[in-house]
Amino acid sequence: MQPQKGLTAMGTQIALCDVRGPLADLLEKVSGEDGEQWFGGLKRFLRKENPWEPIIFKALKTIRLGTHKNVKALKSAITDAGFHISDWANDILGKRAFTIASKETSIDLMTATVEELGFKEATRYDAICARIRELGYELCPAEVGPQLRLQYQDQPLNEWLVIAMEAISVSDGSLYVFSVRHLDDGQWLDTYRGSPGSLFNPFYRFVFTRRKSR
Repeated sequence: MQPQKGLTAMGTQIALCDVRGPLADLLEKVSGEDGEQWFGGLKRFLRKENPWEPIIFKALKTIRLGTHKNVKALKSAITDAGFHISDWANDILGKRAFTIASKETSIDLMTATVEELGFKEATRYDAICARIRELGYELCPAEVGPQLRLQYQDQPLNEWLVIAMEAISVSDGSLYVFSVRHLDDGQWLDTYRGSPGSLFNPFYRFVFTRRKSR
């Protein structure tokens, strides 16, 4: 009788039949409701990282969503507080894809640079978003951009934050995401290109949110 072919690991023969069960279990998990998290853990394992060790990023703020009844009221609150809204940010606020929460709710915001997310060189926006999800976090609702601008009055000078969110198409067809910045010209609700291939250098700092527990 021919011995069953197998894999050799550290001097131990592993039969292929012993591998099929765990692989089938992994495939079921990856294709299930929490598949994105399991797939992220698999990729971390293949990079020789501990897939179950949570990576804790810096907490930025807890802010409130749904504080204004409509977009017009939210925009007025921002400008009345002395903040500026750039042309492209104003364009996004007028798009149907931009919505505000129907009732007040709080959201915890985290922040990390592209380098802290694990990238050592200029990286595509879609890869950054995938990495955020892989690490157990989520992209922000679009409302986070203007609400963070309004509720982050003590933003340090020279800080520029990019909101990790589903990009919104502006009037010329380009995809943009919100940014919140404080430079010499004041405190702004601004934008940054958010097409999948848009590149961000390692020093760019992103804002994202905790994954909601089920």
